Amino acid sequence: MERLKILVVDDESRMRKLVRDFLVKKDFEVLEAGDGAEAVDLFFDTKDVALVILDVMMPKMDGWQVCREIRAYSKVPIIMLTAKSDERDELLGFELGVDEYISKPFSPKILVARVEAILRRTSGLAADDVLRAGGIEINKAAHEVTIDGRAIDLSYKEFELLTYFMENQGIALSREKILNSVWNYDYFGDARTIDTHVKKLRSKLGDKGDYIKTIWGMGYKFEVEG
Repeated sequence: MERLKILVVDDESRMRKLVRDFLVKKDFEVLEAGDGAEAVDLFFDTKDVALVILDVMMPKMDGWQVCREIRAYSKVPIIMLTAKSDERDELLGFELGVDEYISKPFSPKILVARVEAILRRTSGLAADDVLRAGGIEINKAAHEVTIDGRAIDLSYKEFELLTYFMENQGIALSREKILNSVWNYDYFGDARTIDTHVKKLRSKLGDKGDYIKTIWGMGYKFEVEG
């Protein structure tokens, strides 16, 4: 089986080597870039990059701009590394379509575990795994969503969130439970991360967005009428 390619972008060569060594041990193929401009060139010159690990603070082009450039053309999962733990940065990252957010210093083993969790969810699903409810259909293997037969474009995290809602129809889900299930780790940010994603997801679902009910003071519930 061909090894999955991961692009590691950081201006510190020591940090790149640390991350690369841990990923290579897990049999990933690792590409490296030392600044944002190099990262964008490498991403678009390389076929089938499975995941991007991206530092925020870099010369020539920062991580936010790299994320914007990639997101204009690709839904590849992006893990953002930052020395800051400012929640405004974190919320901006999620707005731009960042999938995971890790503050430095971090444990390389934890980073690798998150990489593996994301790739399991994006590439290891059964081909016949299809969810249907109220005119919404999710094909988990193809990573496609249709509404009344019309394809809609969701980010990776929006797709994961909708899948989680549809797999738990009629069940009241707290924000903490959603974060721990969809983000796949104990997240220490606040509930606005969830609320931001739900707002965008509802907007993309149009009338079907009404299926996602707000439970005040607790979280959300996905429920199809009738």
